[in-house]
Amino acid sequence: MDAMKLKKMMKSVESAMAAATFAEEGEAETARSILKSGRGVLLALKEGRIDARTLKYALNTALRIGANLEILYVTSDEHKEGITEPALKEFEKQLTKDGVTYRMIQRTGCLKQQIIDYTDREKEILFAVIESPGSLDLDCDRKDKTLSELWQNLKCPLVVVMDQAKA
Repeated sequence: MDAMKLKKMMKSVESAMAAATFAEEGEAETARSILKSGRGVLLALKEGRIDARTLKYALNTALRIGANLEILYVTSDEHKEGITEPALKEFEKQLTKDGVTYRMIQRTGCLKQQIIDYTDREKEILFAVIESPGSLDLDCDRKDKTLSELWQNLKCPLVVVMDQAKA
């Protein structure tokens, strides 16, 4: 067994022991949050292209598999601070209501590049969810062969939520 696998296994055992300790003390919510920490679903959204079906899919999947939800919100304007889209504000309320642990990450530029960068850094992402393939190339340099090559080596599966009429 190589060192990386052993290290990962030790971390899992430590997490399980910590969760068991909290559960024994009657802190079930804390125990659950420890157990599901790390595993994540990446919801990648492009400003102005947020679809309710995609949000619902990501929420239901995170609930079903007990994973955290990492929301990567990519804008065109680097000076824009905070999230102003009403659909996303409502989604945050729903996540809180349903007890889904989530994190909002705001970036600028090319959605495809941001997904690649994020999944390269965050190794616990199970898969990425996007609204449509059309949003991936917005604000991207179409001549960038390196980006296309990196995309082919994406570190996790990609789930595309589309309307059946578009498919």
